[in-house]
Amino acid sequence: MKKLILAVMLTAMLVIMAACGSNKGNTNEGANTGTANTAAPSEQPSNSPAAAETVYPLKVTDATGTELSFEKAPTKVVSIAPSETEVIYAIGAGDEVVGVDTNSNYPEEAKSKSQVGDMNTNIEAVVALNPDLVLASSSMNVDAIEQLRKLNIPVLATDPLTYDETIAKIETIGKIMNKNDEAAGVAEHMRTVKQQVTDAVKDAPKKLVYLEFSPGWTVGSGTFLDELLTIAGGTNASAAQAGWYEVSAEEIVKQNPAIILYPDLEVDPNPIVSALNSRPGWDAIDAVKNKQMFAIGNDESSRVGPRLADSLLEIAKVLHPDLIK
Repeated sequence: MKKLILAVMLTAMLVIMAACGSNKGNTNEGANTGTANTAAPSEQPSNSPAAAETVYPLKVTDATGTELSFEKAPTKVVSIAPSETEVIYAIGAGDEVVGVDTNSNYPEEAKSKSQVGDMNTNIEAVVALNPDLVLASSSMNVDAIEQLRKLNIPVLATDPLTYDETIAKIETIGKIMNKNDEAAGVAEHMRTVKQQVTDAVKDAPKKLVYLEFSPGWTVGSGTFLDELLTIAGGTNASAAQAGWYEVSAEEIVKQNPAIILYPDLEVDPNPIVSALNSRPGWDAIDAVKNKQMFAIGNDESSRVGPRLADSLLEIAKVLHPDLIK
């Protein structure tokens, strides 16, 4: 449990640092000309014909501004972030995965792969697997990325901060792996869910929502979770401040949210719930008085991968159960 909370808090701090002046690009792949750029969400039409085969050599610029060149589809991939593991499996390239981090618990097949450390990547273990591609988070795996690149190991580092950037990342990885059709299918599903939710709640009154992702920590503007709350028909009570930050308990009492959300940490008691229930004055908040405090999937809501669509749908159902079935 301590490891989980530490990991979440470290992620938050790294996201804050990344948001404050990083040279990160977005995640947009280019046309099928042999070059893919991760600078902005791609515009793939719905119901498009089968995607073309990737043309190699392929050049891709990642979130750190680093250009990678691929002569062919990678066949030995190591993922050092759970979100990237979910992406590579979702696009049908699980057979090419030779190693993952210990937090990669989905899908089930990922657990059988060689493990290369937790948030502290075991560089020697990665090198021993001789990968031709490492997938990483530019905000969570900063040290590992630097060390691996010094060893001339190709690392694709991404850090999408929006739902559409997450889709674009999936499409880019699909292009690298020559899994264009599979990636297009995942992207289409995510777009469909987003449109479904948007259409369902467009005329609904916005509900004020407070989200606490770790004891004492909330999520502000400029983050994918803030965006999910907005798309789902809510207003983020913590949006006045950017990034991930320690909450002001008094400020949330003033805000008086109608709904409180927190991740299901699969431990009893949930330390976030314990913290919420122990704060002076919080029993006067509408969400507490009316028993409108809900757990949402932890992994689904914290990983910028395919299951972000599941989290969006789950949040929308909590905020507007009469509109989202």
